[in-house]
Amino acid sequence: MASAPVRVRFCPSPTGNPHVGLVRTALFNWAFARHHQGTLVFRIEDTDAARDSEESYNQLLDAMRWLGFDWDEGPEVGGPHAPYRQSQRMDIYQDVARKLLDGGYAYHCYCSQEELDTRREAARAAGRPSGYDGHCRDLSAEQVEQYQAQGREPIVRFRMPDETITFTDLVRGELTFTPENVPDYGIVRANGAPLYTLVNPVDDALMEITHVLRGEDLLSSTPRQIALYKALIELGIAQRVPEFGHLPYVMGEGNKKLSKRDPQSSLNLYREQGFLPEGLLNYLSLLGWSLSADQDIFTIEEMVRAFDISDVNPNPARFDLKKCEAINGDHIRMLDVKEFAERCRPWLKAPFAPWAPEDFDEAKWQAIAPHAQTRLKVLSEITANVDFLFLPEPVEDEASWTKAMKEGSDALLRTARERLEAADWTSAESLKEAVLAAGEAHGLKLGKAQAPVRVAVTGRTVGLPLFESLEILGKEKTLARIDAALAKLTA
Repeated sequence: MASAPVRVRFCPSPTGNPHVGLVRTALFNWAFARHHQGTLVFRIEDTDAARDSEESYNQLLDAMRWLGFDWDEGPEVGGPHAPYRQSQRMDIYQDVARKLLDGGYAYHCYCSQEELDTRREAARAAGRPSGYDGHCRDLSAEQVEQYQAQGREPIVRFRMPDETITFTDLVRGELTFTPENVPDYGIVRANGAPLYTLVNPVDDALMEITHVLRGEDLLSSTPRQIALYKALIELGIAQRVPEFGHLPYVMGEGNKKLSKRDPQSSLNLYREQGFLPEGLLNYLSLLGWSLSADQDIFTIEEMVRAFDISDVNPNPARFDLKKCEAINGDHIRMLDVKEFAERCRPWLKAPFAPWAPEDFDEAKWQAIAPHAQTRLKVLSEITANVDFLFLPEPVEDEASWTKAMKEGSDALLRTARERLEAADWTSAESLKEAVLAAGEAHGLKLGKAQAPVRVAVTGRTVGLPLFESLEILGKEKTLARIDAALAKLTA
């Protein structure tokens, strides 16, 4: 069969907050589609009524938009294979299940859970595979009648072929599964509700998906799906078996797979902390892929141009928060300063900002922004870095005060005040020279001399470039804060 235009899908379940492993999967699918000028289908797998929620559904759409992922078919976009929410496709699944039963590709299984558990335990004890043993594969009409008379409600099982299944994984190479390790499996519950094992391949078939890029945790289900695809082809429902690529695990602390329960897995956490979408995506792309051996920082456009699924490393990738922050900081510095200033806006207002709205000074913000841009790892850090400009008094930080205000600090501050009062306040360099001179008068180098000044004016021992900060704060407020510090020191 001639190769078809690339069609991939991203099909999350709306259960809870999106997590970074899910985002990495979305990123690789999106980049693969865009690299090949293909189609990205965004599909919502919401058949689990007990766990799915409309709130989570809306969060998924919002996350996709925030990340900058556009989709060619799916919610809010539509497409030739609508609807794109599985909860709205139940009639389709029931029809396919009926055809599988009628064609002999599936059968009714009347085994109770207790019977299944008993036989599995016996198989384990005997050293045999403990999957389903085919008990109901070939029931006689009389046996079916007996089970029905007992009031048993059957599930529908797919009949796996008695053959070895081999396929070439786009990430892992050739993989082989023998029949004893891939038993018959359920596709419809006893209450008639279709299972993931049915709906996912059916949707892929009907939506003409050509490549399935998904997590390594789903690898064991692939031979089952390949067998189902072949049955769907024979029934005229599917055109082809898609190619599969299983992406490496994202690992967290202690060599464990990063799970939804891990705090550092939540996408919302990174948004709240002020990660840039482009910085977070740059880092997540490195969890299994790289642009080149010596380049960690790149744009999403550069990734799309270079992305090849065969370059994905099958080995687990460890999530390193410090590296993620460092890469995000690099992307912050790549922004135009006006863009940076605008992206910081949410953290300059309630509920993040501790100052009153009327105390915010736009001119001071525009003046300090270029200096702040060089220092931040995440945008949320901006609040603590610039609060000294907009609060009536500097933040009281006793630890910083104790660290900076050593014996003799009062004398140093008096000298620094005198020099600063006489300095040129249109020049940060002049302010630096004033503090340098004050330090020399007391036998101190600049680093030691500026620490008490910084804490007196900003409340903290670390922050943005001091002398540019003093210039922007202004002479009157700077000298007043030094006076307040002197009063505290001599009280």
